[in-house]
Amino acid sequence: MLSFQCPSPFFFSGQNRTTTTSCSTAPPRASTELTASPSSLISRRLILLRHAHSSWDHLSLKDHDRPLTKTGHADAAKVAQILSSLGWLPQLILSSDATRTKETLKSMQAQVDGFMEANVHFIPSFYSIAAMDGQTADHLQHIISKYSSPDITTVMCMGHNKGWEEAASMLSGASVKLKTCNAALLLAFGNSWDDAFSLAGPGGWKLEGIVAPDSTICV
Repeated sequence: MLSFQCPSPFFFSGQNRTTTTSCSTAPPRASTELTASPSSLISRRLILLRHAHSSWDHLSLKDHDRPLTKTGHADAAKVAQILSSLGWLPQLILSSDATRTKETLKSMQAQVDGFMEANVHFIPSFYSIAAMDGQTADHLQHIISKYSSPDITTVMCMGHNKGWEEAASMLSGASVKLKTCNAALLLAFGNSWDDAFSLAGPGGWKLEGIVAPDSTICV
């Protein structure tokens, strides 16, 4: 079992939702078989990832077209490594079509081959919905249900604040803060994604943890 040691607070327990700066129990590695709850429902794992740090150097560019900084590319690669080490590799990736989210994904794919194996869809509405108060969680549910299938158990949605923080907080019932290139790891159960969203409801998703690029994994 992996655990974390971090130079700054980043890990949130899904049970007590408090921060820790020492090694803590990490989200479990992925199993080769579907993990079921006591009621034999299939586990559904949702990664909500905010894009990596982007540049403001090119003032002529529209916000939608801003690229990542060198730090942003490096951070995306680090988060990809951590997610891979934890076994949280998505089978389906749904991403905003903004340049900074596309470049975040590209750096993750360059670092970890497993991200290349996922089915990827760029969703233009992910860019705009994140700026609308309280609408992101419902929109994510709609898009995940549209593009997923019952055999897909891990989905990563890539987008922007404030919507991604709002969605993670609304789904988990915790106060979630997502800095650039932070990923909230959420868990629910259901025989389909619609089932998982329905059974968990607002606040019913378990917050397994928050992964940040400055995290150090200790064994």
